[in-house]
Amino acid sequence: MSKILTLSTKLLILAAALTGTVNGSSNPGSDDIVARNLDSIAPANVRTAEKSRVVRGDLQFHILVGGSGGAAGSWDLVSSGRELDLVMQFGIGDWRGEQFTFNGSKVGIALPTSSHHRSVFGEFIASQTFVIKEGLLGGELGTGWALENLAANGARLQSLGTRKIDGQQALAFQYSSKHSSDMQVFLYFDPETGRHLHTTYTMSQQEGPTGDIRSTPYQREIKYRMEEQFSEFRTEHGITLPTHYNLQWSQETQNGSTRLFSWDLVASQIVHDVALDPANFEMK
Repeated sequence: MSKILTLSTKLLILAAALTGTVNGSSNPGSDDIVARNLDSIAPANVRTAEKSRVVRGDLQFHILVGGSGGAAGSWDLVSSGRELDLVMQFGIGDWRGEQFTFNGSKVGIALPTSSHHRSVFGEFIASQTFVIKEGLLGGELGTGWALENLAANGARLQSLGTRKIDGQQALAFQYSSKHSSDMQVFLYFDPETGRHLHTTYTMSQQEGPTGDIRSTPYQREIKYRMEEQFSEFRTEHGITLPTHYNLQWSQETQNGSTRLFSWDLVASQIVHDVALDPANFEMK
């Protein structure tokens, strides 16, 4: 019996090491990368003292596949604790931009078209609101960043070792949310600094011709992919944040129809501890 228990213990230790949950493994485990990432932003006392943050700048929007054209615009990301208001203003056709809010309990998504409907991108976010509630969308730019609230969100990180992303080696982790079972989320970090570099979201859905997933005849598969890339980090007031944020979203149907949108956002101003009206986090 003791030999069996010893063998079982060894197998458990090996399994934990392979998932990066044992200290001292060749790749940092989840606790280690969380600590390193948060420290790369600022010391704990500085992060705790910060009550709010406003990030703003210019953006370029492009339809890369499934149409043509682009537009210049502006963006703001306002946050306080876990509350968020992300606005991207641009005009292409009757699509005026996007706005996503979170007041700590409810997500708001704008109706940014002339017919007062959500865009296809807005509909995608509406189907996966955990990316806003758990502080994933926008990454470290918001005060409610997911790794700052990992335990509160009941989310988990699993080490996937070293992967190549954006032409460089990075530490890869799968993020698992208890509020979503159909989307896979992968986070990538700089091995040297612990900075968050990239997030990838992938999801497949079966839909009928009317968009109703209960329509079993003639169902089609739709694949979604969203990527966030963060670079050009800058330190101000003891807090280090990315000043270049690239967001891409794609939708691919089984018949080969594809849409690919890209937003390139540059932060020209980052302001800390601004007095904010709670109405900032309500959809108007």
